[in-house]
Amino acid sequence: MGCYEISLGDTIGVGTPGDVRTMVDEVKKHVPVENLAIHCHDTYGQALANILVAIEAGIAIVDASAAGLGGCPYAKGASGNVATEDVVYMLHGLNIHTGIDLQKLMAAGEFISHSIGKRNNSKVSQALSKL
Repeated sequence: MGCYEISLGDTIGVGTPGDVRTMVDEVKKHVPVENLAIHCHDTYGQALANILVAIEAGIAIVDASAAGLGGCPYAKGASGNVATEDVVYMLHGLNIHTGIDLQKLMAAGEFISHSIGKRNNSKVSQALSKL
C-alpha cells in the first residue's frame, strides 16, 4: 500500500505554462520529481506547452489519451485529454526516445475513434492523414 506517484492535473484545460511551472516548482519542494506525473486537457490549446514546461522541470511521466478521447464530466465545455499522438510527435521532435511507433499509435487512435463513433482530436493525426 501507499502512493508511488502523484499526477498533477489540469483536468479542465485552462492552465497556462506559467501556472504549470509554479505548480510543479511548489510540489517539488515536498515530493521528489521522479514521483510526479502531469495530466493535461487541451480546452484552451495549452496542453502541449504545459507538458513541455513540466518536462523541462524534470517530470518524465505524461498522461495522455489516444486520439484525445475522454473528457471531464464535471467541467462544462472542457475538452478531452491531450492526444497521445500529439505528445509523442512533440517528444520525438525534442529527440526524446519514447519507444512508441507514431504510425502504429495513429492507426490505433483512428481505429478506436471510428469504433466508438467519436472524432479523432489528434492534430498530428489530422494533419498527417491529409498528406
